[in-house]
Amino acid sequence: MTNNLLKNWTNDEYLSLEKAVILANHGFGDTGLFSDENLAKLIDNHPCEHLTVSTMGNDPTKFEWIEGDRNGASGQDIMELVKQGRLWLNLRNVLNFHPEIAQAVNSMYDELEAKSPGFKAEDRSANLLISSSTAMVHYHVDMPVNMLWHIRGKKRVWVYPHFDYRFVSKSVVEKVCAGELSEDVPFDTSFDNYALTYDVEPGQLLTWPQLTPHRVQNLGGVCVSLSTEHKNARARRRINVHEANYFLRTKIGKFYRSAAVDGPVAEVKQLLMRSIRLFNKLFGARKEQFVYTKRFKINPHAPNGIEMLDVKVELPTELV
Repeated sequence: MTNNLLKNWTNDEYLSLEKAVILANHGFGDTGLFSDENLAKLIDNHPCEHLTVSTMGNDPTKFEWIEGDRNGASGQDIMELVKQGRLWLNLRNVLNFHPEIAQAVNSMYDELEAKSPGFKAEDRSANLLISSSTAMVHYHVDMPVNMLWHIRGKKRVWVYPHFDYRFVSKSVVEKVCAGELSEDVPFDTSFDNYALTYDVEPGQLLTWPQLTPHRVQNLGGVCVSLSTEHKNARARRRINVHEANYFLRTKIGKFYRSAAVDGPVAEVKQLLMRSIRLFNKLFGARKEQFVYTKRFKINPHAPNGIEMLDVKVELPTELV
């Protein structure tokens, strides 16, 4: 089932992993894991605390991302609402709960490590994304290295210049890496003048360097993708550098704004953050990550299956 997941990759594509934007081919859709029937079973068997149910507005310039509660709806009912409405599902950490998907993803990563010189995929994880034909995902960055394996439907993805702080400021990246913000970041339509745009078809992979900003608009059909994430020594050091800069700026008042991941200063910043995390682990000072308030619940009898809740929400100032 897990053979030939990488289809007709060129040597340049293997060598470009984590360094450039890559559009390549894959065979996840050939595994038989992502039919409507199997998706409903996966939803039913996935822990509720690891399932994100969301809807959103229509304007990419206005941050209108709304998270909700599954409210006990069956996988079959949710799949019908995905077809009819404007929903976006994220089955998080699927490698921990669905062995058949874990086998396929690990087989893919093992093949990449064997064929891509110097490539390491550690701390592997994967999320299964299921969304309506009109759904979109706002402008954001992913902290780990992200790979989008598209399986069903069609979607347009805008990928913006990486490591360019005109598109995501250093202070915002620092907050994301420190857990003070979600991965959603401020967007301006002028950024599109600099974006690479891809209409991604089933059987295509799109991937980019770590912390590259991007956004997504579905173009038709129920969209299904595996979003795999991994880290390695360099990826962890990049996160640590940004988080250390945030800590030094907010706790000590020192502005160390270099985001360089090589050299002795980067190593010192990484040691600082590792020491802080160890201290917090030993003495119970656990830091809470940013999460969105649930503002609706699934109700198959409500319009588009969405029943809004009477809750007060304050968005981060960066996104207002």
